[in-house]
Formats: sequence, structure tokens, C-alpha cells
Amino acid sequence: MGNEIGEMAADNNGAPMAIDRALVRELADMLTETGLTEIEVEDGTRKIRVARNVSVVQAAPAYAPPAAAAAPASAAAAAPAPVDMAAGALRSPMVGTAYLYPEPGAAAFVSVGQAVKEGETLLIIEAMKVMNTITAPKSGTIKAILVENAQPVEFDQPLVVIA
Repeated sequence: MGNEIGEMAADNNGAPMAIDRALVRELADMLTETGLTEIEVEDGTRKIRVARNVSVVQAAPAYAPPAAAAAPASAAAAAPAPVDMAAGALRSPMVGTAYLYPEPGAAAFVSVGQAVKEGETLLIIEAMKVMNTITAPKSGTIKAILVENAQPVEFDQPLVVIA
């Protein structure tokens, strides 16, 4: 034991390839630390890709409709399923960290129920130390904010619902 090179695997051409278990573990740790779902490194002819499956649990929308009065069980069973707020949501154009405030201690860019105009700043996504302004694609009313301040976001993740 004590050898950092672990099991043998085959490369794309069927030739044997030594697997550096320490490197794979280090890459897996980086996934956990950064919140990423996949990382790939290449060193000459050797390429290592480490990915993890992430089950996405959709958070409840930031607002809740008023509670209905208690109805008979048969009426509750016939009630339509709740509307998926993320279906028509503005989605993240990149991986990064979402910020709902222009700076710490400042008021949020937008809030639920607020009317916005096309082009108005909704939030900022920081990616690789660059602050990217995310603007409203259309005029409307903010129905839900689907992310928290300083939350990591993935590409195509629902951010805000504007109706």
C-alpha cells in the first residue's frame, strides 16, 4: 500500500492507465468545497473527470398565496396541482454566486410584489470575481424570488419569476 497510484483502468484506446487515487480524492474534495457538480483536468494524454449526481430540491417560492378556508376532503382532492413557479422564471445565464443587494447593508434590488421595467437590475451574479448584472427581460411584477442572497447558482437555475 502507501502507493498513490491505485487501480489500473483502460484509456479510450484500451491501453492500461494508472489511476492516481489521491488526485481523484482531491478533485472530489474540490467539488464539495466549491459546490460544483463536475470537474475535469487534463495532463498531456491523461484526462480525469470527476462528477457527482446532485438531486435538486426546489425551495418553496418566496411568497405564499393566502390560505383557503377549510374545504371538504372531496373538494381538496379535486383541487388542481400548485403552479410551478420556476416554469416561467428568469434563469441563470451562468454558474456563480447570486447577490440580491448591491452591497452589504443596502436595500435589495427588487422585492416580491414590486413592479419592474425591462432592463431594470434584478440581482448580480458573481462569476470568477466579475460582477454580472442580471436585468429584467420584460416589464412586469416580481411574483417570486427563488434564490437567497449569496447563494451559489448553477447555469439555467430559476432565479426570479416576473409576470
